[in-house]
Amino acid sequence: ILKKVTTGACIEVNGKLVESMGKGQTVEIQAEQIKLLGEADPEKYPLQKKGHSMEFLREIPHLRPRTNYFGCVLRLRHAMAMAIHTYFNEKRFVYIHTPIITGADCEGAGEMFQVTTLDMHNPPRTPEGCVDYHRDFFGKFTSLTVSGQLNGEMCAMALGNIYTFGPTFRAENSNTPRHLAEFWMIEPEMAFYDINDNMDLAEDLIKYLIRYALEHNSDDLQFLNDMFDKELLQRLKSVLSDAFVRLSYTEAIEILMQSKQKFEFPVSWGVDLQSEHERYLVEKHFLKPVILTDYPKTIKAFYMKQNDDGKTVRAMDILFPKIGEIIGGSERESDLQKLEAFIEERQMDKEVLHYYIDTRRFGTAPHSGFGLGFERLMLFITGMANVRDVIPFPRTPQNAEC
Repeated sequence: ILKKVTTGACIEVNGKLVESMGKGQTVEIQAEQIKLLGEADPEKYPLQKKGHSMEFLREIPHLRPRTNYFGCVLRLRHAMAMAIHTYFNEKRFVYIHTPIITGADCEGAGEMFQVTTLDMHNPPRTPEGCVDYHRDFFGKFTSLTVSGQLNGEMCAMALGNIYTFGPTFRAENSNTPRHLAEFWMIEPEMAFYDINDNMDLAEDLIKYLIRYALEHNSDDLQFLNDMFDKELLQRLKSVLSDAFVRLSYTEAIEILMQSKQKFEFPVSWGVDLQSEHERYLVEKHFLKPVILTDYPKTIKAFYMKQNDDGKTVRAMDILFPKIGEIIGGSERESDLQKLEAFIEERQMDKEVLHYYIDTRRFGTAPHSGFGLGFERLMLFITGMANVRDVIPFPRTPQNAEC
């Protein structure tokens, strides 16, 4: 039977658990009975007693959870999910389940996965020749959600402080180490919070999660530190040691323009910062996490509160080493007239957003919120370089295995 006990096989062992005299282990089993439950042909089983590249493991997503590395990642994902719920529950936030299927584009980007039961080969048409979505399942155009924020805001106007934690979907044709088509987001919304309260909560949440990982998953982090990223533990602890730097977008642009760094994407006021710009600020200039505020309104979403200068909005992004943006948020626009004007300026459909506009029409309150990308958090926690390696079954362009 021992000849069949190969790498990947499943066995049942009965015996005595005793102190081990062997190196690198504290206990061992003195086997009295071994039963083979599941064989694994060593000639065909792709995982062997050697190092495997991340690229190779992505080709076998159904088997990579069996590796030591991915075991660490999955345990840390579980720990972080539990910690998120614990954190908000202790602060008396209400957990809200927002819909996966939606008729609105929260970000206004248009990069959505359509949900339909219409025959795509011969869909019903309007007299103008357009697809007649009134005859679709929901009677309108629908898609998978890109964010639970708008629904979260509605609940915050009744319950005070709420949060969502669920999957979101973006149909961006991006094959980068930082993008997924399906990913998880943590999105709190808080009534009577201004932008400063928002930043305080976001910084406190991230520090809580890192501290939780260090306290509850020290063995997993030590393994990842030893095997993949020798600076992981040091980097995690450094985040806890000091306050995040806070500065405006305008100040950040001045720093970037005065630097001698050669960027692939030119820097000027009004451009959306690229990952290379964000990482320069946190990895070379400040050497710590950074919170940027007051972005140009032309590069931010319609729901963000406008500043008195008429050019910027009360947005905030948290930038992290090796990651770039890990959190994006803002104080929300509570002025009905300004919100409607901004929607018209963006040429968005007010009818689609009528329910959202109603929250400003009837007893609105100042409020703020943000979104934390769970997989980007996991990138920082684990030290991994590719977001596809911190989610069990990644969904990317041309890839939906398992």
